[in-house]
Amino acid sequence: MHSPRELRRRIRSITSTAQITRAMQMVAASKMRKAQQTTLKTRPFAQLLYRIQRYATTHARDFAHPLQEVRTVRKRAVILIGTDKGLCGSLNTNLFRAAAQFDPGTTVFIAVGKRAAQFVARTRRQLAAEFTYGDSPRFEEARAVANFARDLFLKGEVDEVKLVTTLFINTLSQKVTVVEFLPIGEIKALTLRGVESEAALTSDTTDVLFEPGPEEVLSFLLGHYLGIFIYRALLEAKASEQSARMVGMKNATDSATGLTDDLTLEYNKLRQGNITKELLEIAGGQLGNE
Repeated sequence: MHSPRELRRRIRSITSTAQITRAMQMVAASKMRKAQQTTLKTRPFAQLLYRIQRYATTHARDFAHPLQEVRTVRKRAVILIGTDKGLCGSLNTNLFRAAAQFDPGTTVFIAVGKRAAQFVARTRRQLAAEFTYGDSPRFEEARAVANFARDLFLKGEVDEVKLVTTLFINTLSQKVTVVEFLPIGEIKALTLRGVESEAALTSDTTDVLFEPGPEEVLSFLLGHYLGIFIYRALLEAKASEQSARMVGMKNATDSATGLTDDLTLEYNKLRQGNITKELLEIAGGQLGNE
């Protein structure tokens, strides 16, 4: 049985921890709302840009771009978007479990986020580059990642590029997903329900006129699309991270509060028992004197 002093010490310690987790919960909740709003506002634009890209590449006859070249995969790159900080539940664990499925002998990693870089170093995998991004991802950060992956592909150092990231579903749920990034003809929409318009796009045989020409239009469109694709992935990952951290800190606060209540009850019972024992001893002493 614990002594009253030990119980008081544990209660103070757990109460202090609960104050810290509650403060972190409030901070994460504030950042979460902003990240979620930004992500949800960006989705319609990204999906429309995807439709434009697929429609254009489908109807551009006799047009071939180096980013569309499909090769036999001997070497691949994986863009792994993790978090900069921990305390976000099983988010990173699930993400790294998906990344670990790739053959380390034929895969190089482009780590985005400190935790992603730590995973690559810890598992002794090949690291091609490391990037960071803030609580409010910027397009310049996404473009740097996209340009690096594009250069690896165009130089022939890798034959395909995949993206491993987390999609935001709601505050309580996030989904780890693996999608194609390059070659660009294989890119699928970064959505939870898959590619809804693919059949309609490929079955439409309407002639399309490109001005000034298909090469000029598609060269600009494909390069710009890569940056938007990564930017969308960064927003989804940040919304997932803040949501997971808020939920994790709330669960930690609730657990600490429950444990404090249990210890306080045990302390009060022990203290009441000691008081009762002392009263009985005093009463017994008085009866003995009589």
